[in-house]
Amino acid sequence: MNFHVLTLFPEMIEQGLGTSITGRAMNKGLVSLHAVNIRDYAANKHKKVDDYTYGGGAGMLMQAQPVYDACMAVQESLEKPARVVYMTPQGSIFNQEKAKELALEEDLIILCGHYEGIDERVLEEVVTDEISIGDYVLTGGELPAMVVIDTISRLIPGVLGNGVSADTDSFMNGLLEYPQYSRPEIWRDKAVPPILLSGDHAKVDRWRKQQSLLRTKQRRPDLYEKYMKEHPDAEKDCK
Repeated sequence: MNFHVLTLFPEMIEQGLGTSITGRAMNKGLVSLHAVNIRDYAANKHKKVDDYTYGGGAGMLMQAQPVYDACMAVQESLEKPARVVYMTPQGSIFNQEKAKELALEEDLIILCGHYEGIDERVLEEVVTDEISIGDYVLTGGELPAMVVIDTISRLIPGVLGNGVSADTDSFMNGLLEYPQYSRPEIWRDKAVPPILLSGDHAKVDRWRKQQSLLRTKQRRPDLYEKYMKEHPDAEKDCK
């Protein structure tokens, strides 16, 4: 999986993703990260990429040409056209299903806006997907881009080391993940649920499914209702 991030702050992207699991995945060659500085494609000696908006208003807007040239430079370096994801609060909300869909791509170009955004004309020209990580506004698209890359990277075989880990994450099967416990067996007078110490894997699996259903019902009733419509016998099956 090759990520190409168009940004005004490439060092932010590289430093943010160069450690922990994503950093190790890059070292192993499981994913690659190419942070492209949009300023390198500015046609003026001061590398200026923003200007005032037509019609007035506060703030500056990123200009179309340097964004277009940066994107085309990446596209031309690839064997086939890649999807271009623009990180914007106006996009569709990012979720696990979208992550699984994008994880099937070989190359992904992610465009990070800044200031008041990007000239609409270049967005119409190059963007294939608009994605938001929530209903709030950040100062730029770099943090959302890192969220998207981290989420997708976990789904790539070999990145987590244990292929089962991603399968049991929250949202992977439509439910929130069950509670988990580690040593010691008793901590601050709180004991690990006895069933987890029983060695009976079938009972443990049923308990975990029950807990997933209960936790989802309590914390995300919207997800619970959707899941129960698709799996009406779910509660009966885990008793």
